[in-house]
Amino acid sequence: MSLKNRLIEYTQTLNEVQVDHPFKKFPDYKALRHKCNGKWFGLIMSVEKNKLGFRSNDMVEIIDVKSDPELISIIKNSSGLLPAYHMNKNHWITIMLDGSISFEQIINLLNHSYNLTI
Repeated sequence: MSLKNRLIEYTQTLNEVQVDHPFKKFPDYKALRHKCNGKWFGLIMSVEKNKLGFRSNDMVEIIDVKSDPELISIIKNSSGLLPAYHMNKNHWITIMLDGSISFEQIINLLNHSYNLTI
């Protein structure tokens, strides 16, 4: 099972979460949001690597999650983590879903985002 599918499956174990498709232009993008307030705590996307600063047009799956600016400044240059794609880079970070960061680490960052936005 892909990391993306594992993440979506994991979100179903969280309290009061809905997964939807916020952009008609990008029907494969999935927003992870709280049912109680509608706030996003994650956005799963497939984008070309060149949009993330790589020299490749290959597609890669990513998730943007919310985080603390202090934590972002510490971890943003770690393997598999990038400044947020298409979100506020002070409050969001992009996680590559290519195996460069463990599922457990992704879950920790996703849970942190979930708690920040509730």
